[in-house]
Amino acid sequence: MSHIDDPFTQKANLAYIKDSMEAPMLSREEEEALAKAWVEDRDQKAMHKIVNAHRRLVVSMANKFKNYGLPLGDLIQEGNIGLMQAVERFDIEKEVRFSTYATWWIRSTIQDYVLRNWSIVRTGTTAAQKSLFFNLRRLKAQIDSQDNFNDALTSEDVNFIADELGVEVRDVEHMNGRMSGGDQSLNSQINDETREEWQNFLADDGPTPEDVVTHMKDSKSRSEWLNSAMRMLNDREKQIIRDRYLRYETVTLETLGDQLGISKERVRQIEKRAMEKLKINLETSVENPSDYYSLM
Repeated sequence: MSHIDDPFTQKANLAYIKDSMEAPMLSREEEEALAKAWVEDRDQKAMHKIVNAHRRLVVSMANKFKNYGLPLGDLIQEGNIGLMQAVERFDIEKEVRFSTYATWWIRSTIQDYVLRNWSIVRTGTTAAQKSLFFNLRRLKAQIDSQDNFNDALTSEDVNFIADELGVEVRDVEHMNGRMSGGDQSLNSQINDETREEWQNFLADDGPTPEDVVTHMKDSKSRSEWLNSAMRMLNDREKQIIRDRYLRYETVTLETLGDQLGISKERVRQIEKRAMEKLKINLETSVENPSDYYSLM
């Protein structure tokens, strides 16, 4: 997947980058004083000076991820969110430079953005998968001495990458396959020589129109036969067959016995006799009885 900004957006991005790179940098003492004013007094001006001075850090980090085909302006905006989170969470007691602390937040928010938007299919959900996603390019370049995701990996290459990153071999193979081919519309043509679209070759596991019509016809035939056959039974036999076979929840022999005032064994005998009557009717009135035995 790739994205090319329109000329207006490119111009706006360049202006923002230029402004960010020209912002004055802070000395350690200035940084500490501003951070203290923000953390202790919530001084908005101090916070804005810190953010303004470190926008160049966001631009630098965003450029490291521009090869993933996402808009540079969006990467910068996500990095700015990380910068703001770093300002909010910065602890002056840790005695660490703000730039060092902010780098982690900026990189993290940009990485999350890339993972969410690089493909319409979620790419990395675990820490190991994220590490694999962002390091696979580097390790393949190290193996092949070139940055080319289209080259197939040998089994030795896959094992090397898996060992380097501490992930499963199957994860490396899956991620390499995912990153070798970007998203593609099912409505796009397979090639310039045919009008066939990719979706035309998707298998449909559902029933065919013929299957649907046949099923409807068979269901209607079964229903007509069953209604006719049930007329051969007496009222008690009808009740037992309905409650035992034609209801959503089957009624037990014991429950039917209590309802009819007879023993459970007697219900079973009547049920067996009724089923034999239905079978006899089926064999004498239906052309292919085997098609209906599922009801018996």
